[in-house]
Amino acid sequence: MAVAGVVAVAVAVWPDGGGQPAGSKVPSADRSQSVSAASPSPTRSYPLSKAPRTIPAVREHIAAHGPGWRPAAGARVVVEDNGLADEGKLLAGELRLTYAGRAAAKAGDVQLGLDKGSAGPESYTLTVKNGRVTITGPADAGVFYGTRTLKQEVHGGGTAPEGVVRDQPAKPVRGFMLDIARKHFTAAWIEDRVRELGDLKFNQLGLHFSDDQGFRIQSDTHPEIVSQQHLTKDEVRRIIALAASRHITVVPEIDSPGHLGAVIAAHPDLQLRNVSGVPIRGAVDISKPAAARIVDDLLNEYAGLFPGTDWHLGGDEYQALTVANPTASFPQLVGAARNRYGAGASITDLTTGWLNDRAKVVHGHGRTARAWNDGFFRGGTVQADGGLQVAYWTGKEIGARQPLEYLGAGRKVINYNDEYLYYVLGEPQTFVYPTGQRIYEQWTPLVLRGTTPVPAKYDSQILGGYFAVWCDLANSQTQDQVAAGIRMPLRALTQKLWDPRTPSLSWTQFKALSSQLG
Repeated sequence: MAVAGVVAVAVAVWPDGGGQPAGSKVPSADRSQSVSAASPSPTRSYPLSKAPRTIPAVREHIAAHGPGWRPAAGARVVVEDNGLADEGKLLAGELRLTYAGRAAAKAGDVQLGLDKGSAGPESYTLTVKNGRVTITGPADAGVFYGTRTLKQEVHGGGTAPEGVVRDQPAKPVRGFMLDIARKHFTAAWIEDRVRELGDLKFNQLGLHFSDDQGFRIQSDTHPEIVSQQHLTKDEVRRIIALAASRHITVVPEIDSPGHLGAVIAAHPDLQLRNVSGVPIRGAVDISKPAAARIVDDLLNEYAGLFPGTDWHLGGDEYQALTVANPTASFPQLVGAARNRYGAGASITDLTTGWLNDRAKVVHGHGRTARAWNDGFFRGGTVQADGGLQVAYWTGKEIGARQPLEYLGAGRKVINYNDEYLYYVLGEPQTFVYPTGQRIYEQWTPLVLRGTTPVPAKYDSQILGGYFAVWCDLANSQTQDQVAAGIRMPLRALTQKLWDPRTPSLSWTQFKALSSQLG
């Protein structure tokens, strides 16, 4: 993802599956000397600029002599392309400037434009020179991130430093997941998080809205399963529209074949029972075609609501596979497996087949599917769909598989490491609330399980990471307490997903900067 043909320094500075060793830093003064031909001659009027202080930190700043820029009366935001109108209007409103649309830039203005650089779509260049600001990128997402950098630079009366910022994220997936199934969160609260995530350059919001405790989004195909407290589709559309304006994709999750208690409450005939007739909490009987039909109804319905390219299928903790002897406990599942896959098939095969069938449904809507790592199984007649991405969260499941098993098989992995990135309300079992400091000082995207990183050669297969809020004990915290509790972890995570190298600021300095930026 280096900016070929634009900035040679960036090839050595940006670690993307290699490059600069972890922990290395190139001071802005050194960088300016390496491209001194592009910098103005020294003057007595202004000292050499310093790199901007932002969260996440910019990857490269080429220092220069000059006064920098700050919003002033009469300044405007102008665009070179009408496709950047949304970004321009948003920035103008935030900085209390005039949005002038397509117009020639004047002194004091901010100009947004598209370029044809070879860097990724989330890259951007921000130039402060001659009393104006120019932000360009290959796509509108990068330009938007440039506006976020500028917004932070001038926050609280600050000045955007003279010079050039060239920036882009190390990881393409930078997400926050919210469990709205176990706890109802208001649309307004979620919208506040979207604004926060956008300013921090996150690009995905996961909504886990179906579980044993509730089903929290309006349904037209199965209104009988919807909890009393829920989001209407109009509320969800407003959340999606706000997210889109911040270049955030909303990723839905209907977890199955476990975690379907809210569906079972309305359809008790679909509940899995063991050989003694004992019902299994949250699990549907996947030997029954009606169970697949209702889940597929929901997947098809919500594919029309969520326009993004990604979908989370869940697949974790199916209780039929957690008992001592699944074959003896659930003969109906064994029979269904053998009828479909042959005499040697097992319940594991039937469960993997279920996951593949649901993946086929969302693939039919042009979506890329992911599933929790404990929804993938060793051996068997049936293998999980090769295109399924692995949402790796735990190494505690029965028959726990190391991350290297997935990476070695060539799968793409997203890091949800429950050691650092799981905020579980009430701290049940062995969970403790994660801290921003631990993420900032100890975690990188390579740390998929526990505290030990996988080899760096797998870096390109790790798409990024997610911070997840789970509401196991829903009343343990209010919405406001959750917002406060996740504030610093989110900031630490975006820093490490944008640039996994050791940060230049200490944790104390980073915390102070966070307070300063608001």
